[in-house]
Amino acid sequence: MRKIQMVDLISQYEQIKPEIDIAILSVVEKAQFINGPEVSAFQTELENYLNIKHVIPCANGTDALQIALMALGLKPGDEVITPSFTYIATTEVMALLGLKPVFVEVDKNTFCIDPESIRSAITPKTKAIVPVHLYGQSAAMESIMKIANEFDLFVVEDNAQAIGCDYTFADGTKKKTGTIGNIGCTSFFPSKNLGCYGDGGAMCTNDDELAEKIRMIANHGQSKRYYHDVVGCNSRLDSIQAAILRIKLSRLDAYNNARQNVAAYYNEAFENVQEITTPFKASNSNHVYHQYTLKLDGIQRDDLQNYLAEKDIPSMIYYPVPAHRQKMFSAFGSNALNLPITDWLTERVISLPIHTEMEEEQLRFIADEVKTFIQQTKK
Repeated sequence: MRKIQMVDLISQYEQIKPEIDIAILSVVEKAQFINGPEVSAFQTELENYLNIKHVIPCANGTDALQIALMALGLKPGDEVITPSFTYIATTEVMALLGLKPVFVEVDKNTFCIDPESIRSAITPKTKAIVPVHLYGQSAAMESIMKIANEFDLFVVEDNAQAIGCDYTFADGTKKKTGTIGNIGCTSFFPSKNLGCYGDGGAMCTNDDELAEKIRMIANHGQSKRYYHDVVGCNSRLDSIQAAILRIKLSRLDAYNNARQNVAAYYNEAFENVQEITTPFKASNSNHVYHQYTLKLDGIQRDDLQNYLAEKDIPSMIYYPVPAHRQKMFSAFGSNALNLPITDWLTERVISLPIHTEMEEEQLRFIADEVKTFIQQTKK
């Protein structure tokens, strides 16, 4: 049995090595490293895949979130509603821009932001909502967009973990996550469902005016070279990463399907284990399983993680400390917030290995060892 990895990028690379090597060498030979034709081609192909008018590539997912918020013209002190149960980048950019993150609860089943918590947190200073499609499942976007429209709020989707996920509206209409709000943001960090071999990110929108602002901000605030209309930054996807992403984008649906098959194996293996709650799959989201995250009840998570490590089975806690309890946000008084579901989840979640190259032998070994630990604990 091959060594088990949380994400096995080497095995994935071996499957596409000839194409990847040729693509990288082609960029090097042409020496068009910045804003080359590979970037333009990837942009167009991603627009077609997402069925959206504008994709603007950038340097990483954190930049994508920051630039998106800058493009909306928000002012220091404006409030942005977002879940606390997320990676810190989602909320870090708000503080960097002088905005006030307003942390709200998530749904206990989906791990995504709770629409009713959004509604109860709205004040006259609220300007935007940043839902996170956590672990590969869509947030309840239909309800979120209704609230946003009712209160005239912007919606910026953090789609770093769910690219390729379909959201189905009540009328049967389907849209890709990241294309529903005003702006969608994603990351191409290597471990993502669509990952490059370095850093990368993108923003997408159907709004022509917003797209132009985003392009300007990402390129030093200039509309044409050496004419800088707004304060911007320097955030771009390099050509080598774009060339890699073009190859992997053509396989994204197959990659997501492979992850869904892994999740299905785990789900069946743990179906009758009462101490484990397998990931909930909402009826309006096809879930692309960026992470396969269990909820544990009646067993010590750290003990399970240590036991798995002894068996050379990696696992991760996403996330052990929610954003509202991070020291960096103490100035907002967020540590005093009462978010019992978020706090409950941070004490009980654990993510098992899931990636595109997993073998049944590995899955069987992981599932058996998890169940063995639980059986030993009950004795």
